[in-house]
Amino acid sequence: MSHAQTLIPAQPAPKQAHKPITVARITGYVVVALWILLAAALIAMVVSGWDPEKFTRYGPRYLHGLYTTIMLVVISVFFGAILSLPLAFARMSKNKVVNGIAYCYVYVFRGTPLLAQLFLIYYGLGGFRPQLEAVGLWWFFRDAWFCGLFSMTINTAAYQAEILRGAIQSVPRGQHEAAASLGIHKVIAFRKIILPQALIVALRPYGNEIILLIKGSAVVAIITVLDLMGETRYAFSRTFDYQTYLWAAIFYLTMVEALRHLWAWIERRLTRHLKR
Repeated sequence: MSHAQTLIPAQPAPKQAHKPITVARITGYVVVALWILLAAALIAMVVSGWDPEKFTRYGPRYLHGLYTTIMLVVISVFFGAILSLPLAFARMSKNKVVNGIAYCYVYVFRGTPLLAQLFLIYYGLGGFRPQLEAVGLWWFFRDAWFCGLFSMTINTAAYQAEILRGAIQSVPRGQHEAAASLGIHKVIAFRKIILPQALIVALRPYGNEIILLIKGSAVVAIITVLDLMGETRYAFSRTFDYQTYLWAAIFYLTMVEALRHLWAWIERRLTRHLKR
């Protein structure tokens, strides 16, 4: 058996290749500089246009609108998740009728704007008032808040169903076969083996869907719901100060950033066993 007689001396690190200055790099630097200037200009406008009287008068209304927006999003995501589970199973069903109904639901609510769905529910169902009163549902659909909540729920359910279906189908078939070979019941195998793996895959798309729903919830202001955007429109109609919308943008950005960091922490926590 051979062995080394001498050690190879340490070699210096290779020289870092010089990156030439290209048009793309210059364009990138210019765009970043413009964004920095824009952010500085916005901050300067907020500081210079600060009005304590307006803040005292409309600050509580902004907080009320923020609370309304958060409640709408949280409740709609919760009920949308419940509704998405049978929809996802229906989309994976081998029964053509069940699969077709679920496909049509997902296709319609993902292919049409949330605003159009909101108008159809808020204005369209008003034409069926006698029928809704007969079944005791008019109290629900006559309220703008409930109509906004219902439209957001059925909209996000369609997206969540597709996210969940794709995540479940991404789990390797061998996981199902291994559970069956151990004599584990299909329901238990799905709940304890398949679903946890699928939820890890679906975690990031779920976060994106919630972020889109937060920004999309602003449409409920059109039907007189005083969410964050509704309170912003009220403040602007009294002051005609464009900074009212700037403050609304800051609130929305804060919510999105807080959720993004929370979701990143949850993802790191749940996938820590996958990192080496």
